[in-house]
Amino acid sequence: MSEKISREELVKIYNIEITFFDELVDSGLLNIQTENEIRYLMYEDLPIFERFTNWHYDLEINLPGLEVIHEMLQKMENLKQRNRELMNKLSRINDKYEDH
Repeated sequence: MSEKISREELVKIYNIEITFFDELVDSGLLNIQTENEIRYLMYEDLPIFERFTNWHYDLEINLPGLEVIHEMLQKMENLKQRNRELMNKLSRINDKYEDH
């Protein structure tokens, strides 16, 4: 079973507004699990939650800004992955021709 932390605990620990957490969930930036009407964040998702919290409270980035940054970072990560795949493919092709 995966470890999780309740929304209420996160609000206390990180000293954030509960509405900020709910806005992250409502916008699709955070995935949660609900059990007995208690909202939980999985421990594996804590780093992204911390990142959003830092950007919002330390850098004063609003929710639409967080959404844009998150989307751009996802696109960059996808491009990096695609680039690695293409480089590997190119390397295999190059190796094939060097063998001849």
